[in-house]
Amino acid sequence: MSKPRVAVVFGGRNSEHAVSLMGAGSVLEAIDRSKYEVIPIGIAQDGRWVLTTSEQRFAIESGELPVVDGAGAALALPSGGNALVAYDPGSIPVELGSVDVVFPVMHGPFAEDGTIQGLLEMAGVRYVGSGVLASAVGMDKAHMKTVMAAAGLPIGRYVVVRDRDWRLDRERVVKEAEELGFPVFVKPARAGSSQGISKASDRSQLEAAVEAARQHDPKVLIEAAVAGREIECAVLESPGDEPAAASIPGEVRVEGGQEFFDFEAKYYPEQMSLTVPADIPAGTAEEVRAMAVRAFEALDCEGLARVDFFYTPEGGLVFNEINTMPGFTSLSVAPQLWAASGLPYPALVDRLIQLALTRSAGLR
Repeated sequence: MSKPRVAVVFGGRNSEHAVSLMGAGSVLEAIDRSKYEVIPIGIAQDGRWVLTTSEQRFAIESGELPVVDGAGAALALPSGGNALVAYDPGSIPVELGSVDVVFPVMHGPFAEDGTIQGLLEMAGVRYVGSGVLASAVGMDKAHMKTVMAAAGLPIGRYVVVRDRDWRLDRERVVKEAEELGFPVFVKPARAGSSQGISKASDRSQLEAAVEAARQHDPKVLIEAAVAGREIECAVLESPGDEPAAASIPGEVRVEGGQEFFDFEAKYYPEQMSLTVPADIPAGTAEEVRAMAVRAFEALDCEGLARVDFFYTPEGGLVFNEINTMPGFTSLSVAPQLWAASGLPYPALVDRLIQLALTRSAGLR
């Protein structure tokens, strides 16, 4: 019998393009080629889909971030069918065969936010990870917090700044932000990997931080600073009707001198450390795991997620965010949490593919 065909899709037209490639490189290396046929597909920064070549670079080299080089054959995934089609200008399109499952190792807008999930739903192709709604809400930090508060999770205070608010009623926005108390953290509402995030300690820094965040997204979130340690927990969908499973919680620490967990701390060597298990009371660890699963289920997530909390000096927990497609290199936090919980990276990749293969296409 033929092996299932897995298309690993990466890149995209957003600021997390390079992060996607780094994760995809690890996934491509980990997939068992004796069990699956693998098709690597890159999405260039201009949105073109290409069949990648052996020259494609996936890692940071000499401080230079990887990009989809766009040198391969152009690809299309027609709506209503799961067959990939290769085409070049002036040539006859060639069908490359059907795809059994897509592993979208993608982050940020036009990727992790429900857009590629919607495309795959339209094409009738199974895929790894959450569906359209969970992906979209998980990406939009404002709507995410609304859902999590409704699910009973403790969240910090925040202000949502929409494009019209900032352009036409800036004084009101600034006043609402000042009522949170300085310092505050300003971030794009729909971006990840700490892109566009700033810490502001006064009004002038606040306005500059909002402008910086608006370079990534016209919708911005201003959050009150929460004193506490960053505790993270990975969640994995279970096969059949079993409830989702939570990993051992871990603690993330910044080691490179940054004030917070920014892009460099996340992706450049020796800028962060992960302690697993986190040095927190056993009861708190169980509470983290239970709350992580509650967050996963509140969004109707599928596949995997990483849920982040702050552990306050008073011993409380504050929900920070959920990532429906977290960083996915073998050294990223979620895979490390699962490795410490007894599920090594290659087995995690295989579990996610198998979960996707058993999923029905369409409404679930």
